[in-house]
Amino acid sequence: MHNLSIDIGNTLTKVAVFAGEGIIYYQRFNALTVNDLMSLIEKFQIGKSIISTVDEEVEELELFLNARTKYIRFSAMLTNGVQNKYQSPSTLGLDRWAAVLGANAIFPDNSSLVIDAGTCITYDLLNREKDYFGGAISPGILMRFKAMHEFTGRLPLVDWDSKMPVPEGKNTEAAMKNGVLQGVINEISGFIELNNVKESALKVILTGGDADFLFNQLQNSIFAPQIIKDPYLVLKGLNEAIAN
Repeated sequence: MHNLSIDIGNTLTKVAVFAGEGIIYYQRFNALTVNDLMSLIEKFQIGKSIISTVDEEVEELELFLNARTKYIRFSAMLTNGVQNKYQSPSTLGLDRWAAVLGANAIFPDNSSLVIDAGTCITYDLLNREKDYFGGAISPGILMRFKAMHEFTGRLPLVDWDSKMPVPEGKNTEAAMKNGVLQGVINEISGFIELNNVKESALKVILTGGDADFLFNQLQNSIFAPQIIKDPYLVLKGLNEAIAN
């Protein structure tokens, strides 16, 4: 029997089927339906399932999974051995918490810094004693570009291509790109350096929509040996919550 992890976000739903800790199927959906779930359950013989969602209107999916699998909805109360010492657990983003559980599964003997680079950039530290106290949240790359355009009178809305290198600021648009992109790179390097002081043998995991760009940019840094990229980190954390 296999496990089914479902991460329902604001725009996309990500689904993974696990055999143990390994992903054997991954798919993104604009809108996940009961028919989609039926196909997955029949194809992969799903035994356990879990949903993490920002949308409360998932009753139909939950009823279907509850009738055909051992189902739970993900919450910050599912700890899998990690001590959640966040002062306001009810406001902790489920994707942040799932990513921490995923990091613990990947590096069970190390401290981990999870950097999720999406709409916002989140930094979450799990120490070697399995204690999680929180981290930091800052604006993501696109949010920074939009803010410069919307809160000034003359700066344009920059069209950013993540496959292009960071330009020198020889004109206004290039200067905006340099400021945002180099600023984010410097910010991430600073957080890694700060947490290296707090924790020995720290591992850094990049995930999220901008992880590819940032991972490539950081390959020339002194932190490169510490950093891995894992686009499935949240789904792996959800799987850990139902693994036992």
